Amino acid sequence: MRAWEVIRPGPVEGEPLRLVRRPVPAPGADELLVHVRACGVCRTDLHVAEGDLPVHCPRVTPGHEAVGVVAATGRAVDRFTVGDRVGVAWLRRTDGTCGYCLRGAENLCPASEYTGWDADGGYAEYTTVPAAFAYPLPDGVDDVALAPLLCAGIIGYRALRRAALPPGGRLGLYGFGGSAHLCAQLALAEGATVHVLTRDPAARRLALGLGAASAGGAYDEPPEPLDSAILFAPAGDLVPVALRALDRGGVLSVAGIHLSDVPPLRYESDLFYEKQLRSVTANTRQDGREFLELAARHSIRATTHAYPLEQAPQALRDLKEGRFEGAAVLVNEHPPQG
Repeated sequence: MRAWEVIRPGPVEGEPLRLVRRPVPAPGADELLVHVRACGVCRTDLHVAEGDLPVHCPRVTPGHEAVGVVAATGRAVDRFTVGDRVGVAWLRRTDGTCGYCLRGAENLCPASEYTGWDADGGYAEYTTVPAAFAYPLPDGVDDVALAPLLCAGIIGYRALRRAALPPGGRLGLYGFGGSAHLCAQLALAEGATVHVLTRDPAARRLALGLGAASAGGAYDEPPEPLDSAILFAPAGDLVPVALRALDRGGVLSVAGIHLSDVPPLRYESDLFYEKQLRSVTANTRQDGREFLELAARHSIRATTHAYPLEQAPQALRDLKEGRFEGAAVLVNEHPPQG
């Protein structure tokens, strides 16, 4: 099979990825072998390729928004059968026994593993996934449209819940890429007023087209105080900007796995009046199930830009440079091997 691997983490302009041929992997006893038909291109993949995240698996294949079909099952799998359509997401495995897992916070499990970071992911024709961490996917939505929901959508959902937006509240979204434009649709469907703040004019137009009440520059002041805000852009200098935009008692959640350094905060202007700053760490499987159900109920759809699997490095470069709004998706047009 063909697969991309990170041969030497570094700037994507310097080609840290290489397309190689590998044997099709064999699923473990509790795993599925998945023929990948589409895989979303996430900013976390960019962090893995460029070395912003430490190497967990040398020459790893990135990708954790994979949509595909079960090609084989391990001997202990009874939940899925060959031919089932499934999604492969970021959270790959947890120990299931630690205090975090037992209290429903498996996203904080110290032994957690992640697709495309600790194990090979979806920038390939085949990948494996523990059956317990695969998502059954509905019919009626094409592969490309579903792929970004599996991380951008799920993480945006968790960030929205961490932001504690009150019913009918005023939400600010800082950055408006793959995750934010899905989060905005859910917030709007649930009755929020959404204000988008981003440097990209095309993203601002997309935000207004989706129903945002306003769309301004990343460092602009929103037209009204915010009850909640989510920082999607990996720019730490936006943290005090977003905190100052909050109303009394407001909450800012930071959605990214990587963030540049946060400048010093001034207590009186940035945090006083019981404002809160929260981080978001991965997601639980329950988050994923809840979001996929809500996405189907509210017809949440990603704005997508398809690239052939062979153009993965170009998709990452375009993501880094902000050359598209919404989400990029790699498409594997090769049929499964017999």
